[in-house]
Amino acid sequence: MQLNARQAALETLVRCRRDGAWASASMDTLIRKTGLDRRDAALAERLCFGVLQNGSLLDYYIDFYCPGKLEPKVRDILRLGVYQILFLDRIPAHAAVSETVALSKRSGCARASGLVNAVLRKIADNRDQLPPIPGEGRAEYLAIRYSHPQWLAEELIAQKGYAFTEAFFENNNEAPALTVQVNTLRVEPADYIRALERAELPILSTGKPEGCIRLSGGVASDLPGYEEGLFYVQDRAARLAVEIAAPEAGMRVLDACACPGGKTFAAAIRMQNQGEILSCDIHEKKLGLVLSGARRLGIDIVSTRAMDARSYDPTLSARFDLVIADVPCSGFGVIGKKPEIRNKNRDDIAALPEIQRAILDNLSRYVAPGGVLLYSTCTVLREENEDVVTAFLSEHWDFTAEPFLVGDIYADKGMYTFWPNVDGTDGFFAAKLRKQQ
Repeated sequence: MQLNARQAALETLVRCRRDGAWASASMDTLIRKTGLDRRDAALAERLCFGVLQNGSLLDYYIDFYCPGKLEPKVRDILRLGVYQILFLDRIPAHAAVSETVALSKRSGCARASGLVNAVLRKIADNRDQLPPIPGEGRAEYLAIRYSHPQWLAEELIAQKGYAFTEAFFENNNEAPALTVQVNTLRVEPADYIRALERAELPILSTGKPEGCIRLSGGVASDLPGYEEGLFYVQDRAARLAVEIAAPEAGMRVLDACACPGGKTFAAAIRMQNQGEILSCDIHEKKLGLVLSGARRLGIDIVSTRAMDARSYDPTLSARFDLVIADVPCSGFGVIGKKPEIRNKNRDDIAALPEIQRAILDNLSRYVAPGGVLLYSTCTVLREENEDVVTAFLSEHWDFTAEPFLVGDIYADKGMYTFWPNVDGTDGFFAAKLRKQQ
């Protein structure tokens, strides 16, 4: 299959819309199958993610200049064209128009090529005087301007204010970075940073915890030291959650919702590969990712088991010094990396808090006296975070929320929400719950 960058982006968008595929995984598969070179692959990814990140805004302008119903694939093609005109300065507007018209012809939509040409030319000609977005200063404006659900805008404005919500949305629409953690079992952070610099890879930042490195995108397996296990991929917030839990050498740890294994690896490295980690997931096939990742990193204290974290297993009762509960959630903290999440509505996530509470209730029975239960999510919704923890503590007198200090973050109530626009991380929540002796 021979595709160019725009065709690859379009095919991925169609798969996401039609099959509910995740853009990142679908794009990676397509790049491998088609053999796109690095430059075309980077453009395809930027086009695909840019359209998904800005879908509502692109549709607003498309519908203004082309009222009426459009075939889904034609709309996908128009979105790609409008995105290039409005967001990619390096592509001249006339080139964006002509390339998109050619794309419609090559993609089985030749009959719509005249319409595509006319709409894109109108938008290109009016690029400096586009119609104003309605509702400025209200949730409606933010929902269109940044292509986020309006209900989410309303909730966050009520909790955090308009300016904070806009900064959060704006941050979610930036090109996602690639964050890696140095495997200090095998290399010193300073030595690995020098290896990246020798490879002339652009480093955005390094910082605490030690060995946390942010890069401007890229594919992890292409980085130096991948095969040698010198690093693994994990956002800084998820790594800090493990630091909050503070596993130590010789501990017994249960990572109850482990896949793809980031927290397991962080705990094992912090434990100096001494102790015992049981990594579990409800999907047995996914556990192979954890074991293969541990082998690559030189970690040999990890075993795996398929397990539903809501179902009690008496053999695990009061066995662990630390239980990590990174529970299924709505994912609104990683909307920048997974832009498809912004299509979720309120009904899609209504059942999640009950599931999260059930997991937390069950896993609390596996914590040994004096041990820690770490509850975490990659969302910023209060109902999945603080409300779940508060409900749990009201029913479990033997647990208390323990204040923690990690780096410059102090949480006097034992829980903290990371925000991309504040902490430079994914949106993430962590709570440290200590079981009484």
